[in-house]
Amino acid sequence: MSSLPRVYLFPFILNKLLVLFLLSSLSRISRSRVFLIFSDLCYSRKKLLLSMTLANGEAHQVTNNGDLSKPFKIFVGYDPREDLAYKVCRHSILKRSSVPVEITPIVQSDLREKGLYWRERNKLESTEFSFSRFLTPYLANYDGWALFIDCDFLYLADIKELMELIDDKYAIMCVHHDYTPKETTKMDGAVQTLYPRKNWSSMVLYNCGLPKNKGLTPEVVNNQTGAFLHRFQWLEDDEIGSIPSIWNFLEGHNKVVENDSTTFPKAIHYTRGGPWFEGWKNCEFADLWLNEMHDYIEEKKLNAS
Repeated sequence: MSSLPRVYLFPFILNKLLVLFLLSSLSRISRSRVFLIFSDLCYSRKKLLLSMTLANGEAHQVTNNGDLSKPFKIFVGYDPREDLAYKVCRHSILKRSSVPVEITPIVQSDLREKGLYWRERNKLESTEFSFSRFLTPYLANYDGWALFIDCDFLYLADIKELMELIDDKYAIMCVHHDYTPKETTKMDGAVQTLYPRKNWSSMVLYNCGLPKNKGLTPEVVNNQTGAFLHRFQWLEDDEIGSIPSIWNFLEGHNKVVENDSTTFPKAIHYTRGGPWFEGWKNCEFADLWLNEMHDYIEEKKLNAS
């Protein structure tokens, strides 16, 4: 990580110079007290450094829903056809997370019962969460940052690493895919649709409290067009931050380059269909998902015993 800008280091330099001046004139006992004070200053500086990351050369505080004591909110699109995929996705996050997380499935039937979702489903919607995903800021009470992901993800890294990429200057952050699938169908025979910014909305970090994101009300989500929502047309382009593709690594599209760790996926997205579908049992990285599934099942048995 790069060093902090000079403006952040200046107070610490002044403190050090002051300590050196005092040491030249104080007794041995007084000096020890000064050293204790200086140690406290160094510890405070260390905590500041640890709590900051750098983006575009500027230091910024990494926020966790505005309160570091709160779990990080993760919303996962849920479809009854992919119940096992959701459970394995959830397991893969919890298994590797070093920070508290709160994982909530976005279940369309529950939203309808609560009067939050009334949109009619059309034949081009491949999942039940094609549009309900955009309720994420609302479901997060328009508070802090929250993550939405499709249920067909497999996490291979600590979610904390993704959180460290958060930059408060953006309204949302996602992988800026250039994805044009060759298949005409996916999953269990669902129509494979083509549109600009395809798969951008499959994993999104939302800065929920920003005014523009507060505009994603149930009324807007239920009535706006697919183009408006999936292309993030309520935002300007420079309000959409970019995340490395390894955090939304599209199976069958993104490639791992041998001996180049920057291309190794941290979250695999089985966007065409995963091993839980009969037609995709032999897809790329199927073994990783199956291993995670077996691990989930064994843990479930252990917890039940």
